[in-house]
Amino acid sequence: MSDRPEDAPQRLSKGERTRARILDSAGDLFSRTGFNAVSLRDIAAHAGMTHAGLLHHFPGKEAVLLEVLAQRDREDAQTVFPDIVRPGTPAQASDRLRGLVGLVVRNSRTHGMVALYTKLSAEATDPDHPAHHYFRERYRVVRAELAGLVGALQAEADSPADLEPSVVAVQLLALMDGLQTQWLLEPEAVPMEALVRAFLARLGLAPDDDAGSGPVSA
Repeated sequence: MSDRPEDAPQRLSKGERTRARILDSAGDLFSRTGFNAVSLRDIAAHAGMTHAGLLHHFPGKEAVLLEVLAQRDREDAQTVFPDIVRPGTPAQASDRLRGLVGLVVRNSRTHGMVALYTKLSAEATDPDHPAHHYFRERYRVVRAELAGLVGALQAEADSPADLEPSVVAVQLLALMDGLQTQWLLEPEAVPMEALVRAFLARLGLAPDDDAGSGPVSA
């Protein structure tokens, strides 16, 4: 019997480490110039490998792009929408809301990934863009999950707010994405965490901690 606990971190294989390096390089390059301006050879060179070596792990640039996006979404879902990643996983709505605000905090420290999502989501409005279907489905799923979170928060409250969860979900998602664009242009003028907290507070949905930025006037 192994002495290693079952939940101990698994050591990555050489192939997994190489894939991770490719995805890191692709994310970096995509965030700088967008999808269309980057070639597979650019990604391979940035990752310190040959073009043929990259093709051993990914069949094309579209596959690399979709995996970069999916990897980030899986990480985010662990915190805010755990049931998507691990069906049946119990999570209090208040904990998930704190996790959502935590993602805003994380994003304010990861300029490159925020830039990547902002560039690609705009590019992907073109139906012919390889990530068009991905972003359309991502927004559909996130809207539904946020609506479920708002509904759960109302159910946890003694006096649920008179809010339509699906409407709040669209508004919150639009706020977060819009703030990211403004933050990329002028970070010092757009305190994303404080502004999201202020929006939630006006709806009576503020997280039950005050660890973040102070109040922001509307």
